[in-house]
Amino acid sequence: MFIRPKSLSSESKRELFSQGATRSMLKNKMRNFHSLSQLVLSAGPLKSTPAVKNAKSSHFEIEILDAQTRKQICIVDKVMQTSTIHDVKQKFHKEYPKWYPSRVGLQLECGGPFLKDYITIQSVAASSIVTLYFTDLGQQVRWTTVFLAEYTGPLLIYLLFYLRIPYIYDMKESSRRIRHSVVHLACFCHCIHYIRYLLETLFVHRVSAGHTPLKNLIKGCAFYWGFTSWIAYYINHPRYTPPSFGNRQVTVSAINFLICEAGNHFINVVLAHPNHTGTNACFPSPNYNPFTWMFFLVSCPNYTYEIGSWISFTVMTQTLPVGIFTLLMSIQMSLWAQKKHKIYLKKFNSYMHRKSAMIPFIL
Repeated sequence: MFIRPKSLSSESKRELFSQGATRSMLKNKMRNFHSLSQLVLSAGPLKSTPAVKNAKSSHFEIEILDAQTRKQICIVDKVMQTSTIHDVKQKFHKEYPKWYPSRVGLQLECGGPFLKDYITIQSVAASSIVTLYFTDLGQQVRWTTVFLAEYTGPLLIYLLFYLRIPYIYDMKESSRRIRHSVVHLACFCHCIHYIRYLLETLFVHRVSAGHTPLKNLIKGCAFYWGFTSWIAYYINHPRYTPPSFGNRQVTVSAINFLICEAGNHFINVVLAHPNHTGTNACFPSPNYNPFTWMFFLVSCPNYTYEIGSWISFTVMTQTLPVGIFTLLMSIQMSLWAQKKHKIYLKKFNSYMHRKSAMIPFIL
């Protein structure tokens, strides 16, 4: 008896049913994935979380503390990235009118250097909140005012002694004694020296727009005015004696004085208009003018000519006050020259190391 296998048809039905179920499940998954992708696309691109540590704020908040007490004075807010220290001082001045910008000294830390006005806030900011320490610099004056006061005083003071006004010398003795020619020549040279100073301050020198404490003006005027009074009193005194070697000593010294004055002027003109190569300034170089050839030997020829003028004036008048003044000026200018010499050596790669600071082959 033949028996028909019924399991074959049932198994095939089951396979067909399972295949249909699998296809329906795949279709449902595809629909779900499609709807999810549409939802993501409609939401737009994902925004990355900004890095807090490395992000730079568009505005800064400046906290100003007293450098001595560490107490908070004020907070300057909404300071732009491109704002400078000078801008902060201006805003600080609006809050406290008695402290004008030139009187305000700001530091990043107590005891540190004062920040220059041209420094930007962004360059010193470590975060959106910047802490600065305030110091009252006292009464301030412009550098131009300092120079004009220092040089105008000696010019007028010397002329007062030269005219031998009363209350300074004995009038009877002054009328009896005839002045030596060196006295008139000394007055001429002294006036030429300080008139040149004044004209160069106004028209040649690029004087810094910064300020200096009032005490520096007082010290400078006391030094120049005091020594001028001492020098003028001796040279214009009725009992003044001429130099030991007479007219020869006076003539040679006067010629050398005028040469040094001319050289000093031409050097200052070169320093006021330096050469430039691209964006980098070059060391002041000599030109066709023979007075500028001193640049081949020293870094600061203006100090060299200045000392030469005062040495010539000392020899010409042969007086102790002028000699002491020349010695003190030589010491001070040698310190300035050495400081500038070191700056030139660091700044200019093409600078010749064999040059001296102020005195050729010596200093």
